[in-house]
Amino acid sequence: MPLDPHVSRFLDMMALGSSDGIALDARREAIRGLARLAGLTAESVGGCDLVLPGPAGPLGARLYAPEGGEGSEGSPGLIYLHGGGLVTGDLDTHDGICRVLAEGGSVRVVSIDYRLAPEHPFPAALDDALAAADWVAAHADELGIDPARLGIGGDSAGAGLAARVCQERRGGTIRAQLLICPVLDVHGAPASRRDFARGYFLDEATIQGDLAACGPAAAAPSPRLSPLREADLAGLPPARIHTAEYDPVRDEGAAYAARLQRAGVGAAHTCHAGMIHFFYGLGRLVPRGRPILSDIARDFGECLRGASSQPVLAAHP
Repeated sequence: MPLDPHVSRFLDMMALGSSDGIALDARREAIRGLARLAGLTAESVGGCDLVLPGPAGPLGARLYAPEGGEGSEGSPGLIYLHGGGLVTGDLDTHDGICRVLAEGGSVRVVSIDYRLAPEHPFPAALDDALAAADWVAAHADELGIDPARLGIGGDSAGAGLAARVCQERRGGTIRAQLLICPVLDVHGAPASRRDFARGYFLDEATIQGDLAACGPAAAAPSPRLSPLREADLAGLPPARIHTAEYDPVRDEGAAYAARLQRAGVGAAHTCHAGMIHFFYGLGRLVPRGRPILSDIARDFGECLRGASSQPVLAAHP
């Protein structure tokens, strides 16, 4: 279908303030400003900051708890890894997204402030994600989370980290994975990377720039940075994968879902028509994004509870 009209207006606005050649510090602040402008939130969800032990020092984190809860057994939990190409993003840029996920899914969300490149070259981000996942699993009871209903997820590059954590902790405590507009093969060249290389918010120049910033360990194709390149996908937790029609990384998300299914993993893939990368975080700028994100959250909460083996997303024309 055509671009959503609000998406089209948003892209026109972005074109007027092109970020081509922008310094990294300015780009990081621009992403924070975009999050404030989008105004995405869920007022019924409380949040408190945490400090977790990391492989190179303390890691910031934020625990989100929806109103209510599920008694002494704890609530389902979601470890969340924010997007941003492994060079931008933080707890605040994805605060609204995490609140909506907590509210819509009735789950406790632990958002992780992993280290970013180029100050901390890859695999620092993955090392932090693995350590955080291990810590949350070991301390689930203290966090009010049922360890038997713990999932991991993220968006964009954070979704790639989440997918790789599932691969490296295969057979462990992670029961489901939520991948939203995932970056799963940074060295790939599917049709969507060519068709939407410029003008659709995430562009090829940004992907390549972020890859270069990740340092020497990211230069050669590897499943640690590109989970789609993992040879064996058997035994991974069930996945909910969400892509956007006008997103350069759309095809790698679809390809990963297909490969998971062939490996016998329960994987459901939904491509959201008329949408672009990061549509789910644009709040009042793209009104369709908020109800879709709420549905994504509800479906994943049901997945963690074992109440659904198929997506239950409502249509949002």
